[in-house]
Amino acid sequence: MFKLLGNYYYGKYTQPITTGAGATEIFIKRECPSDTDITLWTLPVDYSHVDDVIESSVKGFKTWRNTSLEERIQILRNYQSILKDKFDDIAKSIALEVGKPLWEAKTEANSLIAKVDVTISDSLPRIESKTFNNIMPDTNGYVHFKPIGPSLIIGPFNFPCHLANGQILSALISGNSIIFKPSEKTCYSSQLMFDCLAKAGFPEGVVNLIQGDGETARRLLKSKEIKGVFFTGSKDVGLKILEATHSDLSKLVSLELGGKNTAIVDETADLDFALEELIKGAFLTAGQRCTSTAIVAIHESIADDFINRFHDLAKRLIVDHPLDSEVEPFMGPLIDQRSVDQYLLFMGMAKREGIQEIMRGKHLEKAKHGYYVTPSIHRTDKFDPKSHFLTSEIFGPNCTFITYKNFEDAIDIANSTEYGLAASVFTKDPERFKYAVQNIDSGLINLNRSTVGASAKLPFGGVKNSGNYHPAAVTTIDSCVYQMATLEIYNTQATGNIPGLMNS
Repeated sequence: MFKLLGNYYYGKYTQPITTGAGATEIFIKRECPSDTDITLWTLPVDYSHVDDVIESSVKGFKTWRNTSLEERIQILRNYQSILKDKFDDIAKSIALEVGKPLWEAKTEANSLIAKVDVTISDSLPRIESKTFNNIMPDTNGYVHFKPIGPSLIIGPFNFPCHLANGQILSALISGNSIIFKPSEKTCYSSQLMFDCLAKAGFPEGVVNLIQGDGETARRLLKSKEIKGVFFTGSKDVGLKILEATHSDLSKLVSLELGGKNTAIVDETADLDFALEELIKGAFLTAGQRCTSTAIVAIHESIADDFINRFHDLAKRLIVDHPLDSEVEPFMGPLIDQRSVDQYLLFMGMAKREGIQEIMRGKHLEKAKHGYYVTPSIHRTDKFDPKSHFLTSEIFGPNCTFITYKNFEDAIDIANSTEYGLAASVFTKDPERFKYAVQNIDSGLINLNRSTVGASAKLPFGGVKNSGNYHPAAVTTIDSCVYQMATLEIYNTQATGNIPGLMNS
């Protein structure tokens, strides 16, 4: 259905060899998650291209680092213009590959276009050179922000274009060449976005694309030529990246990992508003967001009524094909069968651990066979740190309510998991929110807003096992450069004053 063009290096696409001597024996077949009778594409994986892609990026970096900022900006503007022309194609491909409803896929496609402006207007000023006049006698001091070198961007499946796009733009505008390795589940939508880069006018070798599996990424990571590594995905894969790169001090590794995110609802909150926000926070993208609301810590005095209303609303959510349903759906399928199996495994786990089931998550049969599941809701009266269900990132449409008595107990619940990505507090008491900001260990904390979604003009990143202190969004660019200082004497008249010098 979709045509993959191959790997892009030295300014052109090269298809892997699939017949004859040296032909690859590894193929990845991608079923449409919303209609498994359709094969979207088949990817041949060719490890022999890895070295060529790396060499191309090294060549591109040598050119690009010496390209003027004005020219870099102009080429990014060209890219933005091409993205606008390809908007509908990109949105449709995201919908079919990921399973997002078309309205949500269009939101992602729009973000690609808007991110160019944010990178130029908000990120770029963070790396402007700094001047310190007369820092020493007759000497000025300067701080320059220099590109780190060829950078590898490993993309996720849930936002196959948006998240990688932000990292790619920051790397490029600061003078780095890039290698984009998309998720093997979303090769086509990633290729559509990358092809806009390929046509924007970058010098040869500056932008490179390689499609493949985990072994492809592992071989890239081993290269001494790769200086920047940007990964968005699970904690387990993030740890493998650190293991593969920890002995190479020349590499800067930026990780955006998972979350087990808590929203706190106190007894003063606007419950009608909180209800809408939490439904979106828990179930958008079928719960396949690292910022999805997984736990709601709710005051015991309002819990029964609120959970009942939440349940009623969850039952009304339309789950269906992202493009071909009679009524626009709220939620599409999960990404693949493995995700369905894992989701259903967690449902059984909750039951075995004695956690109350309010709404059971189950596989849904639709007109077109796919990886559809229902949302699920659970409830418990305390957080058990030994519970695998309560501590694991499910990455599916689940929300678990935990009741609390005192606000400090709610803070403890929010801090009880190994993750620290996003949190939110629904309250009319500003002092309580202030206390939450001071005491919750999280990269993002929202007031009267769900945990999902973030501003491109603010840092985006987590603590604990949600990241490694290199936040994305506006601050991604900080990880694309290193700081170099220079001392420059502006008065070169010799003084003849050299202590300890013998007379001639």
